[in-house]
Amino acid sequence: MNALIDILRKNGIQPTPQRLEVAKFVLATQSHPTADQVLKEVLKRCPTVSRATVYNTLNLLVDKGLIASRTLKEGAVVFDPRTQRHHHLIDTETGIIHDIPWESVDVREPEICEGFEVEDYHVVLRGRKK
Repeated sequence: MNALIDILRKNGIQPTPQRLEVAKFVLATQSHPTADQVLKEVLKRCPTVSRATVYNTLNLLVDKGLIASRTLKEGAVVFDPRTQRHHHLIDTETGIIHDIPWESVDVREPEICEGFEVEDYHVVLRGRKK
């Protein structure tokens, strides 16, 4: 827990008990939870946490670069503790989001982007197991 407190302080985040529980869950998860899923998990260990605190803490962690937010599912923002460049595969049967190594997907700058300087891209694959 002390290492987490140090990480938060190093990034200018006051480590309240509620923020610590949010950060502990979201930084350790292998899933890509929504804010409501984070709230549900954190409430199990910290019944005093509010929805506003969870949302504000998640946005603060994103602003500080400790996690990433992505709109991978229709109308749902998910939070990703893996901030290195990577792509995603969404299992269309289970909804589980899998990380795909950046170098595994070869994207060439399409001609349709003529006249634009592409600043960033992220590929979302959808499929199911055979």
